[in-house]
Amino acid sequence: MHPIYTQILITLLGLIVGSFLNVVIHRLPRDESVVKPASRCPNCARSIRWYENIPLLSFAALRAKCPGCKTKISYRYPLVEALTGVLFFACFRGTIDIELFRNLFFIASGVAITFIDLDHRIIPDELSLGGWAIGLISAPWAADHSFTELLIASVVGFGVFLGFAMLYEKLTGRVGIGGGDIKYMGTLGAFLGLSGLWAAILVASVVGSVIGILYATLSKPAEGAQNEGVMKASLPFGPFLVLGGFSEIFFEVSQWLILKP
Repeated sequence: MHPIYTQILITLLGLIVGSFLNVVIHRLPRDESVVKPASRCPNCARSIRWYENIPLLSFAALRAKCPGCKTKISYRYPLVEALTGVLFFACFRGTIDIELFRNLFFIASGVAITFIDLDHRIIPDELSLGGWAIGLISAPWAADHSFTELLIASVVGFGVFLGFAMLYEKLTGRVGIGGGDIKYMGTLGAFLGLSGLWAAILVASVVGSVIGILYATLSKPAEGAQNEGVMKASLPFGPFLVLGGFSEIFFEVSQWLILKP
């Protein structure tokens, strides 16, 4: 098959996966099955017909409203579909192999983690530990890393963050790093290797710090706070870790940082 047609098919796959990710993002934090029942309106529970569930097109055709109760459909639904389609498109580089499907899975799980963490401040075990398992199971077929390196990287990533979290909690009496972030470090290591892991952490830390400072500057202090440094809400770190992982997948940041031999 001509590479252009393959690229189109993978992009369409991304749109379909993005549609499924919307279900995952909505149901997984609520401990609901992502398989049953079939897609339905969260407001009136009306079942969604197959022709009302076509990525991007159905949203436009329905004019962003449920056909039953006329409740507005969030623009996040087409955003997730379009984002996943674009990322799948960018991920294909002419070859269909296990490494491609490893990257596609990593991208899909990262998109789901980002939106779930933004909404609920959690990373479900199904995505963190499940992603870690998939990463190691498929590691023998990784193109640029050995199974041993990926195994070591996953354990190191998990262990380092766990150590930081325990030390921070002991020194401050507060939880500084969420359990989901710690487990997701294992996933990053299993997909990116040691050099990619450190590059992802660096990117996540720098971008997270800049956005965090801007957020703190623009936010109002919490009601009853003793000083202006106590904010109403904090930013989740999961989306920044995902961004760091994506930067390695798409741009090989570790090579820029001379972290890769």
